[in-house]
Amino acid sequence: MIRSMTGFGEASAQIDGVHYFVEVRSLNNKYFKGVIRLPGAFQSLDAELESILRQRLTRGTITLIASSNDSSASAAYTINQAALSRYIDQLKALPVVAGGDIKLDISALLALPGVLQPPADEEERLLRARNAFTSILIKACGALVAMREREGRMLVEELLQQRQYIQDRLGRIRERCPVAVADYEQRLKSRIEMLLQGHDARVDAVDLIREIAVYAERTDIAEEVTRLSGHLDQFGQLLTAVEDRPVGRTLDFLAQEMLREANTIASKSPDAETSRLIVEIKGAIDRIKEQAQNVE
Repeated sequence: MIRSMTGFGEASAQIDGVHYFVEVRSLNNKYFKGVIRLPGAFQSLDAELESILRQRLTRGTITLIASSNDSSASAAYTINQAALSRYIDQLKALPVVAGGDIKLDISALLALPGVLQPPADEEERLLRARNAFTSILIKACGALVAMREREGRMLVEELLQQRQYIQDRLGRIRERCPVAVADYEQRLKSRIEMLLQGHDARVDAVDLIREIAVYAERTDIAEEVTRLSGHLDQFGQLLTAVEDRPVGRTLDFLAQEMLREANTIASKSPDAETSRLIVEIKGAIDRIKEQAQNVE
């Protein structure tokens, strides 16, 4: 199944007075690149959450933003009264404080090391956060994948249209091949007749046939047309395959090979009509390459 590499998904949950939220975004990238943004207290979950992303997403720059809002009483930090009293006693003992009317700033005191103690159940909070973030991340990834699949279906339609466009032009080139040789034969005969007009000379039929055969050999594009047709067949099979595997890089490689064959045909065939058709084919291949960059 074809998927786009761009997508968005989010999920949230309210558990024991704590609101957990996860947002996942993906953009194009040749490889997998995870960008994880977690609250400071949950930084240790970084690798675990990235592993979940890697299990569900193969390519793209994946940005995960997670947050939590604890409105329960258990989230409150505890004031270490002994440490706070010790700080105040030391400050009062200073001459500049004891001899003057200086007020102590309570907010500055609370910011001193050891005054505010985190909740005693920090490990339990981390365990609850791990379970919550894991659950809602899986849901968010599901929403992101669903969006990728919707965009993927539109990409398939566009790519199949370009493939059909190339096939039509390639069919006309295949039909044109014997006609191009016949045209060259007619032009060559006309040119020889014009040059020999008024002269007592003639060209041997064997020599004429040999010249036409050399031209036909030099401009033979049957092999390139066959290879390009084979690439188009494989391209179509990848687009319509039911296997759930990433094919974006394979599509991009096939587009490069198709362009290589088109360039060879253009260089070998001097036929004007064939050259025009090849220009149209190369334009369609460029559009395929551009769209293939969006496929996972």
